[in-house]
Amino acid sequence: MTVLPAPTDPSARRAPLAAFVAAGAAGAILLAIALWAVVFLQAGALAAPYAPRVADGYLEQPVALDSGTPAIVNLDPALIAAIRQAADAAAADGVRFEVTSGWRTTQYQQWLLEDAVRKYGSAEVALQWVAPPDRSHHVTGDAVDIGPLDAQSWLIAHGSEWGLCQIYGNERWHFELATTPGRQCPALVENAAG
Repeated sequence: MTVLPAPTDPSARRAPLAAFVAAGAAGAILLAIALWAVVFLQAGALAAPYAPRVADGYLEQPVALDSGTPAIVNLDPALIAAIRQAADAAAADGVRFEVTSGWRTTQYQQWLLEDAVRKYGSAEVALQWVAPPDRSHHVTGDAVDIGPLDAQSWLIAHGSEWGLCQIYGNERWHFELATTPGRQCPALVENAAG
């Protein structure tokens, strides 16, 4: 008598194959997700958009000249000394200086330029108000923006005594060391575009 093997259940043979296929599919999905994450994270697609910080020179509101914020402490020492001397003289006339902007990082300056392009609708107009990082004197620490209006007016009238000059005709708040103390300031440049 010949003994034949017992019949096998066909579904029992399919179970290991189905588990193998399911594991392979799950692995392929995980690999695809991992590759997607690497590509997009490296490209910055999932990174948060840039927002200026205090460390970049951003000022949420005007600050006093003795503020320890990077916007002040990273200014050129000669510029901040001249501004402080002028502020002391202005205080005797009842005028108080505030810094509305000072030193800025390259990244912050670029962000300001891009924001101005969005605001004004063109790079040509934006460049009249915001210099690119490679031409900005805020990035080098050689420019400071002063407020309020009475301080700006006082500094326009008296700043040359300390070498401080308004630079742009369209920005009464922007000052730089642009002359020898006591001499006349140079003629205004029309705007930041030159």
